[in-house]
Amino acid sequence: MDELLIFGRHPVLDALETGRSIEKIALQQGVRGDFERTIRQTAKARNIPLQVVPKERFGKWTKGNHQGVVAWLSPIEYDSLEALLPFLFDSGATPLLMLLDGVTDVRNFGAIARSAELAGVDALVIPAKNSAQITAEAIKTSAGALTKLSVCREKSLLGAVEFLKASGLRVLASKIPSEKALYEVDLTGPVALIVGAEGEGVSDPILRAADEHFWIPQRGTTDSFNVSVAAGIMLYEVMRQRVRLR
Repeated sequence: MDELLIFGRHPVLDALETGRSIEKIALQQGVRGDFERTIRQTAKARNIPLQVVPKERFGKWTKGNHQGVVAWLSPIEYDSLEALLPFLFDSGATPLLMLLDGVTDVRNFGAIARSAELAGVDALVIPAKNSAQITAEAIKTSAGALTKLSVCREKSLLGAVEFLKASGLRVLASKIPSEKALYEVDLTGPVALIVGAEGEGVSDPILRAADEHFWIPQRGTTDSFNVSVAAGIMLYEVMRQRVRLR
């Protein structure tokens, strides 16, 4: 059994009440009453992904008395975007954030985190739904960067974009085609960069909300760079521009 898995009503409720960082919760179909309402309300308030699944699925996770609920503890502690951003400004930093829109592949997620930590990213921002889970594999792929890097899990990525814009960050999204190339965009101020899912790119609502779009120049005919490679290219350009100003 996965050591990060807990099951049973009291253990899961205790983990929620004590503020443990939880990656996701699975609730059995048909569970009703006060317990079900408490789980749903708490998961919603803390942006914890909640799945409702058939009873048969639970046998794949545990042979114990699960009582219709299992939860996976997160190997990291999530940070609050609303609390982190004022701290960054107060400390004199020029905030650099990266938003992951629909990146569900654990290996891509880990690789992005590795590049982000090396490039001095202040935080990764991910949605509560439609995002890769932070697992032991993700941490391994990140070479441990996920244990050093702030990660903010937000209920709405669109809401996070609006919050960042209102807080003084320019929110920039990669898009093919765009009028500007990456190196033509000023990345020296407070910025948040958005990368999208493999094959689909950044979603339309997020693109519309972004302040500006850019494209990464390429010479070959393959559709685009892998998302983790694209993230690394973007972050290196940020470092190049900021080091140049010193």
